[in-house]
Amino acid sequence: MKQDPEVTVRADLRSQTTGPTASGFRTQGDARRGSSPAARSRGGGRTRSMGCSISGLNALYDAATGGGDVWINERRFRVLRQIGEGGFAFVYLVREQQPASDAAPARRHSAHVSEDGTYAMKKVLIQSKEQLDLVREEIRVSSLFNHPNLLPLLDHAIIAVKGDWSHEAYLLFPVHLDGTLFDNANVMLSRKEFYSTADVLQIFRQMCEGLKHMHSFDPPYAHNDVKPGNVLITRRKGQAPVATLMDFGSARPARKQIRSRSEALQLQEWAAEHCSAPYRAPELWDCPSHADIDERTDIWSLGCTLYAIINTDNIYSIYYWKSDYTIKN
Repeated sequence: MKQDPEVTVRADLRSQTTGPTASGFRTQGDARRGSSPAARSRGGGRTRSMGCSISGLNALYDAATGGGDVWINERRFRVLRQIGEGGFAFVYLVREQQPASDAAPARRHSAHVSEDGTYAMKKVLIQSKEQLDLVREEIRVSSLFNHPNLLPLLDHAIIAVKGDWSHEAYLLFPVHLDGTLFDNANVMLSRKEFYSTADVLQIFRQMCEGLKHMHSFDPPYAHNDVKPGNVLITRRKGQAPVATLMDFGSARPARKQIRSRSEALQLQEWAAEHCSAPYRAPELWDCPSHADIDERTDIWSLGCTLYAIINTDNIYSIYYWKSDYTIKN
């Protein structure tokens, strides 16, 4: 099917790409449109993403089947395979491609560069302004943190598309292929294995360190969804496991003053949507009409997660983990 050259998807389709812009994926018509009224009606000139006739989902499919690469800002990635999904989000294993010889290499912190060039790319399908605002808030909050036990956001792009979705967001993270505490617990249960006391303490200490970093901000931030499924585990031979807290989609300033019944009900409604039930603090289940909510909600969730780590052989704790995954996904 012949494509309108003014609205070609922002992805490298080999023979027709013109490369990325600083705002995300780039169309061939960007350079010609500039800041014209037509461009602004589609979302703005060179600093915002344009509409696309092919969605980024099709671009990712093409990339996964050898049809092209995906750009995020000045970086090009080859999609290797899908490694996860949930709700309207998909996670892909990608490998960064070498920049063209005439392209200036991006200056990045060495800690943000993968040794083998592989990363995890999260793609979010967005239908409404509310969903778009939530993704932008997740990006903003994730960009605040810089700690070895918190998963860093390395890069991101949001593009406007035509079709069933209004926008698509691409978030780039380091890849952790050893899975989460939830994943590891299922494997260990099947093998009748358990974490040693030393490993439990190491994992718990690292989770505490990551949360301490979030709680040390002014104002403090609460993660609001601490659970085994949001703790990545990295295993290295002969070393203790490394725990990394991820998913800051529910993270918000921790301290809230509740001074009416309507405010209490609003908080409960928000928590029901964003905080996984088995790990949710009591004050988020039944909030008083006069209360001061703070970062101690994370401490409750942290204690529940510690209990789950210790009791990987307990059928009820594993049941809660599975129920939690079903509720959230």
